[in-house]
Amino acid sequence: MLVLASQSPRRRELLERAGIVFTVRTAAIDESVQEGEQAQQYVRRLAARKAMAVVRGEGECVLAADTTVVVDGAILGKPEDAADAARMLRLLAGRSHEVITGICLRYRQELMIDAAVTVVHFGAMREREIADYVATGEPMDKAGAYGIQGVASRYVSRIEGCYFNVVGLPVELVWRYLGRLGLR
Repeated sequence: MLVLASQSPRRRELLERAGIVFTVRTAAIDESVQEGEQAQQYVRRLAARKAMAVVRGEGECVLAADTTVVVDGAILGKPEDAADAARMLRLLAGRSHEVITGICLRYRQELMIDAAVTVVHFGAMREREIADYVATGEPMDKAGAYGIQGVASRYVSRIEGCYFNVVGLPVELVWRYLGRLGLR
């Protein structure tokens, strides 16, 4: 049995659509960025901490993930409020950024940790468009203050890499590791 260590409805939906059977079990951890920590280190560390924090039963495999957005080397997590969301969107508008998701699978004595990177190109956004998008509430629980699968899709001109990674889980990468563990 696969245990998803995430409260994210997007991760649950991605696994369901891929036909991967799972249950959800979460534990709270500190998600603060450590001083000098790079984005890939950060998401890998959080995914591993989440996987280790969840109680695992006999024969269960825990899957944990963490997603962040990076622009100019700055890690953009979930916005604190509407003003913070608008600030993040101004940073992203009219340019490209990276979306990085760290994953960790914990099974028996194995701990498999990896990360996927997708480059997202955003079109220009006027101040009014930023304000209107923030007013939808969609940015508030998402890294980088946007959801590619929602209203923000109108500003995404192209991506390089895995679309599902931007939504919150690189499904193909997870599937590959499940195969290596003999779980599919």
